[in-house]
Amino acid sequence: MRSLNLHLKILIAVLVLLGAGITGYQIFVLGIPVSEDETDDLWNIDAKVAFIATPNVPVKVQMYVPPLAHDFVSLNESFISNNYGVNVNRIDGNRKVTWSARRASGNQTLYYRLVLTKRYSQDKPKVKGPVFRDSVPLDGPEKVAADALLAPIRQHSADVETFIGETIKRVNNLNDDNVKLLLGGDSSPVHKARVIDLLLSVAHVPLERVHTLRLVANMPQVPELWLRSFNGNDWLYFNPETGEQGLPADRLIWWTGDDNLVAVEGGKKVLVSFTLNNSEMNAIRLAKLTDENTDADFLEYSLYSLPLQTQQTFMIMVMIPIGVWVILILRNLIGLQTLGTFTPVLIALAFRETQLGYGIALFSLITALGLSLRSYLEHLKLQMLPRLSVVLTFVVVMIATISLLSHKLGLERGLSVALFPMVILTMTIERLSITWEERGGGYAMKVAAGTLLAASLAHILMSVPQMIYFVFTFPAVLLILVGFMLAMGRYRGYRLSELIRFKAFTQDNEAGA
Repeated sequence: MRSLNLHLKILIAVLVLLGAGITGYQIFVLGIPVSEDETDDLWNIDAKVAFIATPNVPVKVQMYVPPLAHDFVSLNESFISNNYGVNVNRIDGNRKVTWSARRASGNQTLYYRLVLTKRYSQDKPKVKGPVFRDSVPLDGPEKVAADALLAPIRQHSADVETFIGETIKRVNNLNDDNVKLLLGGDSSPVHKARVIDLLLSVAHVPLERVHTLRLVANMPQVPELWLRSFNGNDWLYFNPETGEQGLPADRLIWWTGDDNLVAVEGGKKVLVSFTLNNSEMNAIRLAKLTDENTDADFLEYSLYSLPLQTQQTFMIMVMIPIGVWVILILRNLIGLQTLGTFTPVLIALAFRETQLGYGIALFSLITALGLSLRSYLEHLKLQMLPRLSVVLTFVVVMIATISLLSHKLGLERGLSVALFPMVILTMTIERLSITWEERGGGYAMKVAAGTLLAASLAHILMSVPQMIYFVFTFPAVLLILVGFMLAMGRYRGYRLSELIRFKAFTQDNEAGA
């Protein structure tokens, strides 16, 4: 007996841990939303390239587009142009689109459109960078100024991270004569970045320029310059103006390197403008779109991979264990009397279409008429099988009659009575009749009321949209439910109704003592 108890406890623990583990993996690792109402941001980015084409000259426009290798997933990408060929290539970790045309003249407009999200981005393989580079040769005043700046930087830094941060801080001190000399009167962010790069090259610290776009809706945006360096394990990002470390979450890396965003051959006066806006999308739909546009397969082995019609069937099926769990609690813990375990659940399923009020009324009417017929058939001394056949046929006739009358009276809800399981109604009538004969009419009505109450409670819980979504999306929670059912299977204590029933007896014993 002890080994059996241990076996049961281990089984319950395994089921609960397995169910909780799978559900936790879906929520925290795959990022599947726990609520159907949860939404996520979609970013729509339009880059407009306008220029004047030189007549009778081939035109080639090259523009960097995001590599999407940093925390974002592309849902849609399109290149919009008129009479231009389009080609996209990867160059040194960047992506570059090339629009080309044999002839063009006058004002030209090209568009690049990108729709992306961040939620379902996956950890991509780390791209390593250099950890050493040769220094740029300096001489004269520039060498003296660089050495003067690097001496305190080395003294106040402990590693690559602090060395770069201290360098940026020093270069942004425009009151320093050495900084003034190196800047040469040009204190623009781009030139500051060149001076920072120069000082770091003397110290053999590699540096890359990173051009980002800030994701802010309905505001004009221009690419923002950041700096980055590889420390042997990770890329370190720095703001060249403030020395701030770490790329903010709302920055999208557009391209890296020293080149300009756009290069035009056969044209002039090129201008690039960005338009950003964001919208919200249902998170589970977003997960499906992400599956289609990446190799992540978040939902590949979930019920969402089934055909839509099959999904609707399973949305009902996965809720049946929830209904059974409700009946289990009502019978084993509270002590409610019902006609078996599954009859209330099947009645609760029928209530999905009839709705609760109509369902109870129709069920009560059909059952009452069926009991009357069953009582009449009892006087004919029929065997069980013919008797059940007659009752079943009578149930079908009653359902058809109620549906017809409801239609004629304009009560369309009554048509849904056809969804009641006829066999279940027939067996309910038969079992209630037998209970009536064996235990009396009062007890039979008590059991019938308990069945309706249990079916109603099960229907209410099984119809909660949030519950349906959660169980369908995370079916592993049913393993936790099975563990609870196994634990309930060994419960031998008093039911709530029994405690109330024997309360007076306990009080009499205490008074007698």
